[in-house]
Amino acid sequence: MVSWFDKPVKSRNLILAVSLFWVLFANMSFFQHITNAYSFSGIGMVHIASVAVILFASSVLLLTLLTNRWIFKPVLILLLMLTAAVAYFMDTYDIVVDTHMITNTMQTNVNESADLLSWKMGLYLVLLGVAPSWIVYRLQIVYPPFRVQALNDMKTVGIALGGVIAVMLVFSQFYTSFFREHKPLRYYANPAYYLYSVGKYVSKAFSHNYSGLQVIGKDAKIPASDVDRELVILVVGEAVRADHFSLNGYARETNPLLKKEDIINFSQFSSCGTETAVSVPCMFSSFGREKYEGDKAKHTENVLDVLSHAGVHVLWRDNNSDSKGVALRGEYQDFKTPENNTLCDEGECRDEGMLVGLQEYIDAHPKGDIVIVLHQMGNHGPAYYKRYPKRFEKFTPVCRSNQLEECTPEEITNAYDNAILYTDYFLSKTIAFLKQNDSKFETAMFYVSDHGESLGEKGLYLHGFPYTIAPDAQKHVPAIMWFGKNFAIDKEALKRKMHKPFTHDSYFHTVLNFTEIDSSIYNSELDILYGVH
Repeated sequence: MVSWFDKPVKSRNLILAVSLFWVLFANMSFFQHITNAYSFSGIGMVHIASVAVILFASSVLLLTLLTNRWIFKPVLILLLMLTAAVAYFMDTYDIVVDTHMITNTMQTNVNESADLLSWKMGLYLVLLGVAPSWIVYRLQIVYPPFRVQALNDMKTVGIALGGVIAVMLVFSQFYTSFFREHKPLRYYANPAYYLYSVGKYVSKAFSHNYSGLQVIGKDAKIPASDVDRELVILVVGEAVRADHFSLNGYARETNPLLKKEDIINFSQFSSCGTETAVSVPCMFSSFGREKYEGDKAKHTENVLDVLSHAGVHVLWRDNNSDSKGVALRGEYQDFKTPENNTLCDEGECRDEGMLVGLQEYIDAHPKGDIVIVLHQMGNHGPAYYKRYPKRFEKFTPVCRSNQLEECTPEEITNAYDNAILYTDYFLSKTIAFLKQNDSKFETAMFYVSDHGESLGEKGLYLHGFPYTIAPDAQKHVPAIMWFGKNFAIDKEALKRKMHKPFTHDSYFHTVLNFTEIDSSIYNSELDILYGVH
């Protein structure tokens, strides 16, 4: 008996079938957002159908360009798997796969990836990826002679393009409004937008010809009049949103320990990006958000390098994925494993473990200023319930799943707020540690989160949304300062700045002021401490 897999199939027919499959099953988020923007009745239904035609035609165009007999099958199988994965993340977390998200994905470690695994993800990959890929693998695809294939492909491309143009002309008024007022909808077109983003990502990687390392702040020095030693701890938070800090007016008491300290809380602080891979290197760079480019930052020194030029001892301790390239040229210690972190439980290494052994490092440097960076695991999602020891589970019930849409808003918020409680505890321990060194140093702590987090508002979860349309929850971050008794600071003057708007653009120059460094790269207009220290 001859299997239908043994029957020859034309590549064009397979392209049409896969394109239709994607429109019907891999674009649930796309059509959900469209139906939210337009009525699914009357002329609205016709408009939505026309968008589906364009989505179908765009996939046909893409796949037709790949009908080379040597690459068609493997590339099509790869696209099926990728499109299935993208569909899962968009449908589950409302995540958009743009160039920044691709950068973030490339820098994600195994533990972070494991937190995202679920039965639902497996189901998506099997039904939308593995099953159709197996069918494609088994099919006997017929390829005519090259000239005939080229002619057929040209016809297919012509028909697809003609269809797109015809639809846009017929509904020109609708599409004029569509592209002007609903630009974000295109981010959900699968696979069109993620493939566009991949192309843009690759193009950026090869278009910039940065060679070597651009040295900055080589003239950095600490004034001879500054005889007192500074010990500054910079805490980089993870995925904490400002509106869940009780210090910022949140109804729940999420900062019970910090409120007892004499801290300066900046209530209007905005991040450089909406994901770690952008925000962390951006905040330590001198470029600011508007001029920041990932590749340029990799080939340019950052504020830690400038500190080193001035003779400051710099240490980076990391309980997150890594420093995102910021600490490549300095002393770096990985605290994500029990080998270095003595405070690990249930497969999680705790942020407070980064304080263990820190006194030994300080004592080993009897001269010069010291700046220590502590990069938290913080509120890294979606498994918020893993980010704190059991004793910090004050708010219950909690979401104990990485499938956030399966939990109630209350359960998600409870787990998230418990993680903030632990950050409050960690920061209070950091302050206590600095107080123990008050007799030998001018001590200070500066805490800022890298970005915020969405907890299901309007169907959005996690972070990484394109900055221009990202909700404030992903961009409005907490920022606090604490100063030891010997630190020369006009606190009353600084408190008058507490409710002024600041951004990560200020981070580079403010850090330089903590150690009173003079340099041509320093910009007082971006320094939070200017005029008070």
